[in-house]
Amino acid sequence: MDTLPDIAPFQRRLDELNAQMATPSFYGNPRRAAEVTREQQKLAQLVADHQALEKLGREAAEAQTLARDPTGDSALRELAAQELPGLERRRAVLREAVLLAMLPPDPTDSRNTVMEIRAGTGGEEAALFAAELARLYQKYADARSWKIEPLSSSGSERGGFREVSFLISGRDVYRQLKFESGVHRVQRVPVTEANGRIHTSTVTVAVLPEAEEVDIHLDPQELEITVQRASGPGGQGVNTTDSAVRIIHKPTGMIVFCADGRSQQKNKASAMAVLRSRLLKLREDEERAKYAAQRRSQIGTGDRSERIRTYNFPQNRVTDHRIGLTLYNLPQVLEGGIDEVIAALQKADFEERLATLTGQTYTPPRVSNGID
Repeated sequence: MDTLPDIAPFQRRLDELNAQMATPSFYGNPRRAAEVTREQQKLAQLVADHQALEKLGREAAEAQTLARDPTGDSALRELAAQELPGLERRRAVLREAVLLAMLPPDPTDSRNTVMEIRAGTGGEEAALFAAELARLYQKYADARSWKIEPLSSSGSERGGFREVSFLISGRDVYRQLKFESGVHRVQRVPVTEANGRIHTSTVTVAVLPEAEEVDIHLDPQELEITVQRASGPGGQGVNTTDSAVRIIHKPTGMIVFCADGRSQQKNKASAMAVLRSRLLKLREDEERAKYAAQRRSQIGTGDRSERIRTYNFPQNRVTDHRIGLTLYNLPQVLEGGIDEVIAALQKADFEERLATLTGQTYTPPRVSNGID
């Protein structure tokens, strides 16, 4: 039987929670009681599944022994041989469920998300593709009834975006979108190309879990806040008031600029929210870096210097380079159809985390198709 991580720490925690729930004052704090109850139910299910898995393992071992016993009753051998595949299938499914429940949750998975999209190399063509990516994610969000709130944008001459940022609110937004961080490469004939040559341009995407004030404390002494007149569309109210806000975080040098809102107060709040989210992401990346020397994550750290995906228009191809996944449905992807890509990335991440939990060597999925 495959070795599982020790269930004892989970059982001890379950016993602690059961003791808390048995105290007369437990329900005095309804919010805390709800949190403890949810954790207790999850751990109780894990312990029950672990016990069921051990029982299935014993039954499978007994069936295997009976099926291979040349001295036993032939009818029993045949019956055991027939039951064994079903037992193994049930055991495999339950084992994965137990291991998944043992994985520590990512506390930011349930967070809302700030997305920042910037044109990289490629000039106007990169700006146009930045606008297409923004539209892609907005369609993906709309399909899930997530709410989108614009934060800031800077347009280009032909209707693209030099940069654009927006907040996506909803259920498990960061869990679904966190692997979109990185460099997105587009290969196609630009509208500005007279000779029909294929150009390569890049767009960077940053996916930031929304930070709360309790996550990141901002010292006013470390902030340089300036206001200026907003520019661009929005009417007379935007163009004639000092509503745009620029914040510099002195310790890191981070700069946030928000001008989409009509009021200076709203733009300042949006800029502070973006700054907190960037700092939270920076802190998470620094934590990951502590382990990078031991074993670099095959899914990627979300560092924007990584080239993660190519959109090749002549070949109708989308390739995610981290897992070697290639799809030939580019129009559907650009309409927000990225479920297959996200599911594959989540599966690879899950398998890597399982390998870490069980002490195995993780081999990432790769497709040897010669595509760069």
